[in-house]
Amino acid sequence: MSARMAKKLYESELMVLQAKLVDMQAWVQETGARIVIIFEGRDAAGKGSTIKRVAEYLNPRVTHIVALPAPGERDKTRWYFQRYVPHLPAGGEIVLMDRSWYNRAGVEHVMGYCTPTEYHRFLHQAPIFERMLVEDGIILLKYWFSVSDEEQEKRFIDRADDPMRRWKLSPNDVLSITKWEDYSRAKDTMFVHTDIPEARWWEVDNEDKRRGRINTIAHILSQVPYELVEREEVVVPPRPPSGGYERPPRDMTASVPDYAKEVEKRHKEERVSSKQGKREREKDAAEIADREEAADDK
Repeated sequence: MSARMAKKLYESELMVLQAKLVDMQAWVQETGARIVIIFEGRDAAGKGSTIKRVAEYLNPRVTHIVALPAPGERDKTRWYFQRYVPHLPAGGEIVLMDRSWYNRAGVEHVMGYCTPTEYHRFLHQAPIFERMLVEDGIILLKYWFSVSDEEQEKRFIDRADDPMRRWKLSPNDVLSITKWEDYSRAKDTMFVHTDIPEARWWEVDNEDKRRGRINTIAHILSQVPYELVEREEVVVPPRPPSGGYERPPRDMTASVPDYAKEVEKRHKEERVSSKQGKREREKDAAEIADREEAADDK
């Protein structure tokens, strides 16, 4: 396992790559290209955080993140791929799929949410479905995020202990710890049936999330045949002279209270209190030292 990538180096290179993603998006808009990028992998493998970095500076009207909930009863009566079709990109769009139709080959199969017949039908139909997409001109990229069992367990514990991220931890996530080898076998079988020349599986070592993000974004850029496009320069015109408009009195509208001002005041008071406390502690320490010195003299 490689050492964790240095934070400053990571942040510097990430910004460079994100700027190139903006260039790629401009090419997609200009040419009408269609891109689908699938992010799959273990629970807590870092799919969502990687998607966040990919999309951070992209136009949400052009680049869409798709993270579908569990299928409803109506979905279960339809062709399996049907619920995903409406989310495929139109010309000039990019779709980032936080999990995808491959749920059937992974969690649905391992947890018994689909029948063996449905599972084997999926393994047969998925390559056919994906070839149709590619033949129609869609650029389809599939990434599998790998993480060790020790690192996965650590991330689960971190999420469970963090109120801000606890929502990311589902009962199925926790249960996956007990089914590690079942998921491994399911992934191996999935690769055998769906790693096709038209849409390869690309495995990402995401033990170190920083390295994983850098490697993934760099690879995406290498797989999309984008070129720099000339973008129209935006010129901000000078503001015209006032036409006599007068704003209504502020007390006629409802304004958001200045909570930030309260925060600043509280912070200032806490700093003063902290300094006073520090001085008192230093004074107490000095008095103790004086008494000890006096005791030594005796």
